[in-house]
Amino acid sequence: MIYESFCGGIFETNCYLLDAPEGWILFDAPDGACDWVESRNVDLKLLLLTHGHVDHVQDVARIKRRFRCPIGCHLLTAPMISDREFFRNFGFELEIEPAEPDFFIEETPRRNFLGAEFQVLEVPGHCPGSFCFFSRKDRLLIGGDVLFAGSIGRGDLPGGDIDLLIDGIRKKLFPLGDNVTVLPGHGPPTKMGSERRTNPFLV
Repeated sequence: MIYESFCGGIFETNCYLLDAPEGWILFDAPDGACDWVESRNVDLKLLLLTHGHVDHVQDVARIKRRFRCPIGCHLLTAPMISDREFFRNFGFELEIEPAEPDFFIEETPRRNFLGAEFQVLEVPGHCPGSFCFFSRKDRLLIGGDVLFAGSIGRGDLPGGDIDLLIDGIRKKLFPLGDNVTVLPGHGPPTKMGSERRTNPFLV
């Protein structure tokens, strides 16, 4: 599967643009993502969110308005993108332009998005309702902020639980196979086997 990546916003957040058989899919929407997708001259057909933390959703409303594409996310992500005050209620001086999701996603062994089949894995602990999208055919995991090269997602944000996160990585992600490429929400891609063997949070 052909994909491109963009890193945007003050938190240097990654998003991924995939060329599915029936149209382009964007995973996550950091600040600057809308202008970047527009610069690629693609007709975006779908926006999927790994989770609702502000650095991953800042351009959601702009993208929906510009491309008129549906937004899919976890039920628990919905208030994070639709309530302007959500993050302020936790003491963060951050707000986003609100947007409503068009459909909800649940963990499932397989789901078709624009002709591309993904296994959807729910791996909480960094953020409630956190998803990883796994293309078995391409051995590719779009992992959000669950697993990084040499690190894992934070567990000290609201709704976080570091033990739950580590358990989810070990039980749900490692069994996918050492040859899986992980596309994380921050930092460079990595291989599942490298993280299983050397990640200091997991060995």
